[in-house]
Amino acid sequence: MNDIAPVPSGDTPEGTGAPELSELLHRSARGDESAFAALYDATAARVHGMVLRVIRDPSQAEEVTQEAFLEVWRTATRFDPAKGSALSWLLTIAHRRSVDRVRSAEASSRRDTTYHDKSRTVDHDATAEAATAAMEARRVRHALQALTEVQREAIQLAYFGGYTHTEVATMLDLPVGTAKTRIRDGLIRLRDAMGVSL
Repeated sequence: MNDIAPVPSGDTPEGTGAPELSELLHRSARGDESAFAALYDATAARVHGMVLRVIRDPSQAEEVTQEAFLEVWRTATRFDPAKGSALSWLLTIAHRRSVDRVRSAEASSRRDTTYHDKSRTVDHDATAEAATAAMEARRVRHALQALTEVQREAIQLAYFGGYTHTEVATMLDLPVGTAKTRIRDGLIRLRDAMGVSL
C-alpha cells in the first residue's frame, strides 16, 4: 500500500486546491479514472489501517482493501453526500468487507473442527456458560433499546464495530467530543438499564 497521509476531517485531501473526496467520488462514478486514482491516493492508508485493525492479517488486509476499493469504483454512483461524508462511506464499505472476511474465516474454521466438536463430550459447565452468555446477550440487546437512536448508533460503532472514537466521529460526521459524549451517555444509560456497573 502507498504510505499516504491521513485525510483530515474536512473531507479534503491535503494540498492546496485539492478537490474534496465527495467530488472525486462523483467524478469516479462517471468513469473518471484519474479522479479514482486521486481518491485512492488520498484515502488508501486510512482505509487499509482500519481493515488491518479488524482482520489483523497483513496479506488478507491488503486483499480486502483492494476488494473494498473495487466495490467503491463499481458503486460510486450510490454515494449520497446528504447521508454522510465520502470518507465515512468508504470506511463503511471497507469495514463491511473486513467483517465479511472475518466471518468467512471463522465459518471455514468451524467446518474444519466440526467432527471434533461433535465427537467430544460437552461438560455440564460449558453448557451452563453458553446458556448464561446467551441470556446476557439478550439482556444487552434489550438494554440497547433503552438508548436514544444517536447513542445506540455510537455505541454499536464503538463496541460492536470496533471503531475508535475518532473513527466514530468521522463516520457520524461529528466533532470527536460529541461522539465521546454520546458513547459515554449511552454507556451510563446501558448501566442503568441493566442494573450493573459497566
